[in-house]
Amino acid sequence: MLNKASEIKVAASGLWWLWLSVVALVLDQVTKHMIVGSVALGEKIDVLPVFQIAHVHNHGAGFSFLSDAGGWQRWALSLVAVVICGLLLYWMRTTPKSNKLLGMSYSLIIGGAIGNLYDRLVHGFVEDFIHVYYQVYEFPTFNIADIAISLGAMLLIADALYGHKSEKGACDAK
Repeated sequence: MLNKASEIKVAASGLWWLWLSVVALVLDQVTKHMIVGSVALGEKIDVLPVFQIAHVHNHGAGFSFLSDAGGWQRWALSLVAVVICGLLLYWMRTTPKSNKLLGMSYSLIIGGAIGNLYDRLVHGFVEDFIHVYYQVYEFPTFNIADIAISLGAMLLIADALYGHKSEKGACDAK
């Protein structure tokens, strides 16, 4: 059990942003459950001229990377996800709650990673269903977890480029 000082430290840390991980994880798992229950494996449903719901099993990483690697990737990718989530949780604990870009970034990456990790460990593959294309050009099929990870990575880049400018300005004013 945490003492009062530890509870305050955790509440003031970037761990406060973990609610966003839960939102990403729940959205990912709910949408996957809906697709599995209503769209046959391999079926494609046209939604827009550039977008389909296409139920596929991805045995690799995000956007089908390593999907034909022969099976070892399931455990390697699972280990990578656990290690990355552990590092991000540590960094979140040492990051102030007020650093919104980092908190949101780490949380989205964790939520997406856990969503795909769950699929990989329970099913042996990840359920993907969002297919974006234009004429003969197509993007690999992906899911909500992949969106969360990608959005988290973009926020991480934004923090690296712009996140500390306001803090420098505040220090310069003192």
